[in-house]
Amino acid sequence: MGDPSTPAGTGSAYQEHLAPAPLRGQFGQLWQSQLPADASGSITVLPDGCVDILWRDGALFVVGPDRTAAHPQLAPGAQVLGARFRPGQASAALGIDLSGIVGQAVPLIEFNARWATQAAAWIGDAAPDQRLQRLADSLQRNMPAAVLDEHTRRAHALFAHAARGDASIDALAAQLAMSPRTLRRFSQTQFGYGAKSLERILRLQRFLRCSQTQPAHSLAMLAVEAGYADQAHLSRDARELAGLTASALRQQWGR
Repeated sequence: MGDPSTPAGTGSAYQEHLAPAPLRGQFGQLWQSQLPADASGSITVLPDGCVDILWRDGALFVVGPDRTAAHPQLAPGAQVLGARFRPGQASAALGIDLSGIVGQAVPLIEFNARWATQAAAWIGDAAPDQRLQRLADSLQRNMPAAVLDEHTRRAHALFAHAARGDASIDALAAQLAMSPRTLRRFSQTQFGYGAKSLERILRLQRFLRCSQTQPAHSLAMLAVEAGYADQAHLSRDARELAGLTASALRQQWGR
């Protein structure tokens, strides 16, 4: 795929922080990205199984989980802010089945967040280096409290196991006292797609992390370390999920 877009976080000034303590039950990270003034066109965002509340162009959005790489259009010099939900918290906080917003950026106000318009303007009125703090303050004041129940605990366990790749789906279903079919439906509600799709997406993320920590390793070695059967398996997933060859993916993100 001859995609001229810029990888998110590589062609921009990208910073990621642990969410402040008052938000940590619901959100894992806060992040911000600043595109150069001479950048234009789309950026490429790889699927990661996560849901974010995002501020851009003066508005707040809920960005659903992606199945494949997304290519949002941003203006030169655009600033984008985000708060990434912890696994299992997005569905509870928004009151929806996440399979309904896969691949979508939905205005936050559509989730009965009447405060969204006012908060978005308040964030935009601040100096650029103060906007992330204003996003955090808005979420702390207006988002419902984190949910800690059996559903969220199971969702967190599912995501953690899929991220590590240390158990088969059937074994994980047994551990969570679910049938494989029930686990698939549960995963669709909590993450937007079934457990096997989630596992596949997080395996590609493992490949990117391995590429960063083991830059001297061959693609074949990285494929095995990330949990692929072989390099051909990695190549297929890279093409289908990211629209790139494994080597191009490694070159652009594994740095």
